[in-house]
Amino acid sequence: MEKQVEVAIIGAGTAGLNAMGQVRRRTDSFVLINGGELGTTCARVGCMPSKALIQVAEDFHRRHIFDRHGTSGGEGLQVDWVEAMEHVRDLRDNFVDRVLSSTTDEMGEEFIEGYARFVEPDLLEIDDGQRIRAKKIVVATGSRPVVPEPWRAFGDRVITTDELFELETLPRSMAVVGLGVIGLELGQALARLGVEVTGIDRLETIGGLQDPVVSQTAVEVIGRDFPLWLGESAELVGEGDRIKVVAGEREVVVDKVLVSMGRRPNLDRLGLEVLGLELDTHGIPPFNPFTMQVDGLPIFIAGDVTGSRAVLHEAADEGRIAGFNAMRDEPMAFRRKPLLAINFCDPNIATVGMRWAEMDHDRVAIGAMRMGPMGRALIAGKNQGVIRLYAEKEGGRLLGAEMIAFKAEDLAHFLTLAIHQKMTVFELLSTPFYHPTLEEAIQSALRDLLGKVSGAPDHPVDLIPLDEAE
Repeated sequence: MEKQVEVAIIGAGTAGLNAMGQVRRRTDSFVLINGGELGTTCARVGCMPSKALIQVAEDFHRRHIFDRHGTSGGEGLQVDWVEAMEHVRDLRDNFVDRVLSSTTDEMGEEFIEGYARFVEPDLLEIDDGQRIRAKKIVVATGSRPVVPEPWRAFGDRVITTDELFELETLPRSMAVVGLGVIGLELGQALARLGVEVTGIDRLETIGGLQDPVVSQTAVEVIGRDFPLWLGESAELVGEGDRIKVVAGEREVVVDKVLVSMGRRPNLDRLGLEVLGLELDTHGIPPFNPFTMQVDGLPIFIAGDVTGSRAVLHEAADEGRIAGFNAMRDEPMAFRRKPLLAINFCDPNIATVGMRWAEMDHDRVAIGAMRMGPMGRALIAGKNQGVIRLYAEKEGGRLLGAEMIAFKAEDLAHFLTLAIHQKMTVFELLSTPFYHPTLEEAIQSALRDLLGKVSGAPDHPVDLIPLDEAE
């Protein structure tokens, strides 16, 4: 027997829940289908528990500068790994409960637990045999960590973020394979908590950075917390109840390996072949990123399952676009927001707007500021890093930025707003910069751009003539 609805949403993560929020405003005829754990990737195994662990590690790490402040006894501080991990899980469970209490806990027959697959382009079958026929379908099935198949033979000695936060205590030694956002954050946090960490990546860069100056600075700064083996792929070899990790000519024996080699879209069990579309190498169907519609079909895709911009605010936006368009006869296209990516290592790494690899460097000027002399950062003992801003040479419009800097998470939002509003270097310099703040580093980088871009007014750029203001 089939159940017929206006919209079926597959996946109750961030994208699926935001799609449901749009759909339920316009109809009661919908279902939300979810297989596996509830509570969103961010709350369960991603953004939130990782930040809880990072905060514990950063607080403990601060003991190293106590003596500068005339505070003694820092060398005697210890961290209880069992208590620390319990604290992380307590916070994690709180975040998950909040998600559940505000979403699926309030649902009745509209929520279906199980895995769905396409039988026909408008017909879904749940793994318990139930069938759902829907006029529109939203695919928001998320992603899962990539683990090379041969590595699974090592059992619980090889873990991902799905298992890390369930550990009752931490291992004495660990290799982190993959130094993108997740691997870099957790590798540094674990090292600061006293785990002997070795970071390994086949790339020469870390944290997804592209700007060569920012990338090299990041390697130097983060490399002070734990060794970074770059440019070599990792191989695992059993060593009794431990694992030997080999990367080129270097090797280390560790208790556990944290695999952080990216995530794979959860598409393999959906039966997308019945749609008759040519899928890409990751199994993703062609879709319009401005409407989230799949190749003209009454099907929409959203969130990490798209394989692009795998961050929460983008997943939420895509879910809202997909849910909104699922209730329309003709999909509406939406402008996508400027790129904003933040790595919560210390110092933060942030990328905003246009990427280094996308730029025509003959038409782009670069302004830079090293964090060393920045007063506010110096006071905090965090004056490491560099900020690099990119602007059009003709006219000075701000295009993007990469940085590793104290509180870059805040600086990046400031710059994202400026890029979103298409502001120029001159317009930005005419806004107030309070002293002493970290934003003054942005001001200095903007000033470094002044002689490299055209279009400056014939008066001091940080002043606005009264007649213009009126």
